[in-house]
Amino acid sequence: MLLKLHSWNVNGIRAVVRKGFFLPYVKKYRPDILCLQETKAQRGQIEIDLPEYHEYWHSAVKKGYAGTAIFSRIEPLSVVNGFPKSFAKRYKFADELERNAEEEGRLITAEFEKFFVVTVYTPNAKDDLSRLKLRYEHWDPAFLAYCKKLEKKKPVIFCGDLNVAHTELDLANPKPNRGKKGFTDEEREGFQRFIDAGFVDTFRMFKQGNGYYTWWSPFTNARERNVGWRIDYILVSASLRDAVKKAEIHSEVMGSDHCPVSITLDTTRI
Repeated sequence: MLLKLHSWNVNGIRAVVRKGFFLPYVKKYRPDILCLQETKAQRGQIEIDLPEYHEYWHSAVKKGYAGTAIFSRIEPLSVVNGFPKSFAKRYKFADELERNAEEEGRLITAEFEKFFVVTVYTPNAKDDLSRLKLRYEHWDPAFLAYCKKLEKKKPVIFCGDLNVAHTELDLANPKPNRGKKGFTDEEREGFQRFIDAGFVDTFRMFKQGNGYYTWWSPFTNARERNVGWRIDYILVSASLRDAVKKAEIHSEVMGSDHCPVSITLDTTRI
């Protein structure tokens, strides 16, 4: 059985739906599991006509900010928002970690029969890098530890806006952006630790080189010129590598400054 998993930073689900982009996208690609980031909405603020999907929302306390959601045609065995409290309390930065995961709605974990799916909206380091320490010393290590903890039970698929370009091939203009948010040594090292821990960047299984981007600045016609960054990813446990049959970037899908990314899994190989 082939299973399609999509991930998309919609940068405001209400706007994407209102402008007529969201439902046609879902109906065209029919993802079995759709993970969203930066929903910027409470569940009750919008009705989405997708009765065949189970909906799970983790909205930020602050209105119109951050937030994640999962739409799944397959009902999960369980769903957890944020880091489990028993996990977060093991860390000296538990309060700050929980605040980002809980109050900003940055994390949902859905358990399925053969794997976990985690959708994540990683904190941005900000232009002045004021959140870089949080990101490097707190969030990235904790999120990796969390994924490895899940992996002890069953394989993990995690996806979302990780707010980092891993290598120079993952952004159009690496030299002028070195040291800036999304391309600091610390953020890139944080991503590399996932690779070193055995997680697989699925897109790089099929495509190498530059020119493949998932986010474009809304200014200077960056998208039309394909001057972008690849900061949206789907990573899987090493044990799932052989099950991944396809990984794609859907740059033709409009409605956000990000575009969706997807994988196709052969679940008989899991």
